[in-house]
Amino acid sequence: MRKTILVVVLVAIAESIVAQSFYAIRKNRSLIGVVGTGTSTYFGELSNPGDYFNPDLNLNLGLQYYLTPRFSARTEITWFKTSGDDAKADHGGRVKRNLSFKSNNIEVNAVGMINLTPNGNRYYRRPQLNAYAFGGIALLYFNPTAELNGSTYALQPLKTEGIAYSRFAFALPFGFGVRKKIGPNSNLAFEWGYRKTFSDYLDDVSTAYPDLSGYTGPALALSFRGQEKGLDQPFPVEGQKRGNPETDDGYMLLSLKFEYYLPFDLNDQGNGRMYSRKRSASYRYNKRGGLRR
Repeated sequence: MRKTILVVVLVAIAESIVAQSFYAIRKNRSLIGVVGTGTSTYFGELSNPGDYFNPDLNLNLGLQYYLTPRFSARTEITWFKTSGDDAKADHGGRVKRNLSFKSNNIEVNAVGMINLTPNGNRYYRRPQLNAYAFGGIALLYFNPTAELNGSTYALQPLKTEGIAYSRFAFALPFGFGVRKKIGPNSNLAFEWGYRKTFSDYLDDVSTAYPDLSGYTGPALALSFRGQEKGLDQPFPVEGQKRGNPETDDGYMLLSLKFEYYLPFDLNDQGNGRMYSRKRSASYRYNKRGGLRR
């Protein structure tokens, strides 16, 4: 995080140095590159209240384009980690169950965004501070794993509940953020986002125990891990509750994002003349961003 903040500060300093030459050219830019990092928190059968204070990591990369001064579209790819552990629970039944997981996940999303305050008629005339909200759709890849005797096993192929679920799921991302202009070409944004998924298997736990009589090796050991607690616990019978299928899993992303207006104008139609010529010093802008002489 410190390295990210240092990079942002250096970019802001560099932009202030070249600001004069930039305003002389006044070439419009309509495509924004986005890079960010932050935390991820999972919500499901293996989550605990203390997870808010011990989140995992996320990294994201994307592109954003303004359709109007107030509305924009953005697509991103995000890598993030999730984890959960019954051993940290405050419920006796969960502690005896003793399940845990870790997962490296990839999300690809497309969202629509709305600014609280519209931008000016030029991208560099945008507000110094602006709030925004977003919502859209995402495709998620997840792969829950667990450690056993020093080895890591992917849980989905083991069918710990006797169900062959998919490691791909759709999700609905939504949230809000605050964006600060830090230079003619760049912003710094802090964003909160939640993902409602359409899968209850991000943690490999959803319904009930299968018939474990035919299970052996890691499949048996990772379906029920209560005996690892040193307690004389019998293996669960078929149909005994293992999770809560009434609610799907979800996750939250908190991100610090750096936005940079790329030197492209998708509205230029390829001629480059509209925004490349130097403007007369007698040109002025009104309060709404309109041009007047």
